[in-house]
Amino acid sequence: MKMSKSLGNTVAPEQIIKQYGADILRLWVAQSDYTADLRIGPEILKNVADSYRRLRNTMRFMLGNLAGWDDGERVNPADMPELERWVLHRLAELDHVVRKGYGAYDFQGVFQALFQFCTVDLSSFYFDIRKDSLYCDSRDDLTRRAARTVLDILFHRLTTWLAPILVFTMEDVWLTRFPGEDSSVHLVDFPETPADWLDEPLAAKWAEVRHVRRVVTAALEVQRRDKVIGASLEAAPIVHVRDANALETLKSVPFADICITSDVVLSGDPIPAEAFRLPETEGVGVVFEKAQGEKCQRCWKILPDVGTHQHSGVCGRCDRVLQDT
Repeated sequence: MKMSKSLGNTVAPEQIIKQYGADILRLWVAQSDYTADLRIGPEILKNVADSYRRLRNTMRFMLGNLAGWDDGERVNPADMPELERWVLHRLAELDHVVRKGYGAYDFQGVFQALFQFCTVDLSSFYFDIRKDSLYCDSRDDLTRRAARTVLDILFHRLTTWLAPILVFTMEDVWLTRFPGEDSSVHLVDFPETPADWLDEPLAAKWAEVRHVRRVVTAALEVQRRDKVIGASLEAAPIVHVRDANALETLKSVPFADICITSDVVLSGDPIPAEAFRLPETEGVGVVFEKAQGEKCQRCWKILPDVGTHQHSGVCGRCDRVLQDT
């Protein structure tokens, strides 16, 4: 219903600020299509607050994993694993969207692009995969250093890109990492993004990888729902891929790590009748198998070599890290 003082159904800004905070109100404005009638109410504000919480969790993950960052850790993009270079590609794409959007006062377009990136590309994909390396690899491991380099790059872009919308939150995030009387995210320009971060062939390759990963993830979710497994690391699925080129693509990446399983077998054999499929993903079938071995008490992967090293109860990688610590 249209808001009216006589009906008493108005929503006062100060009430929203008191209940949710000023940034939630700003975020509602940014998400609103001002070319049409604006809608607001308890359910809408609840959804806005949920979007805010998910963005805040993205920033909190970066802050936690950038603790103790030293610029000497930085890895040149050319030396990074493909997954990190894919994130840089996405940032190069977003840089264009953000600058163009703000220039056209398209706050809704900017926010939707950044929110989609944070929740789908980062939290549900990149962060989920790289937790293992960030938490378990040695400090000087190339993958971990590359991941931390990308987190630093992400931090500077996301804080400055979101600062015009989430004024207070991004200032708090910035000051948590860079405290000081003269420090402020609002005194920092958008970082320049190198053009050579764009890599369309790499993006196409990883689109295919994610396409197959969705089938594996869905197959494991069925097993989780049926209480066969409690976590994806308990699985070692067999992934049947009909297309030979797609199979070679998957073999060129650490697909078990990408699927967050303890192991994975990639096969070009005919897809068995009992294999799990997704209607929208032709030529891919997943046969569920449990991982063989014992659970590593450090990284939680289930591997055959657990318990055969100097440190009891851990896998070979974790044993080497513990010896170097």
